[in-house]
Amino acid sequence: VQLVESGGGSVQAGGSLRLSCAVSGYTYSRYSMAWFRQAPGKEREGVASIDSAGRTTYADSAKGRFTISKDSANATLYLEMNSLRPEDTGMYVCAGDRYYCGLSPVGYDDNYWGQGTQVTVS
Repeated sequence: VQLVESGGGSVQAGGSLRLSCAVSGYTYSRYSMAWFRQAPGKEREGVASIDSAGRTTYADSAKGRFTISKDSANATLYLEMNSLRPEDTGMYVCAGDRYYCGLSPVGYDDNYWGQGTQVTVS
């Protein structure tokens, strides 16, 4: 199982980024997926999730600015982030689970996490 994030970087406030999470090693289409972020000194928090049917859930801080989507044919998860704020800074990590679809990190299988991509907003 591999989850590999990309697309992070440094942007100014108000800017945009598109994160990707390439998945391999399991039947991606049957899994729920989510994006989490962790800032230095803070707990990991859920940003957005999408279930196998495409239903989405967003943290209040992400609503109206972020969009989670997936390309099942290419086994890739995306997070489109607009109107970025300094408080969006953190390491963004994708995760998957066969049964859970929510924003709590403990709900996701320990074996289905990526290494993360850094987002810095100044």
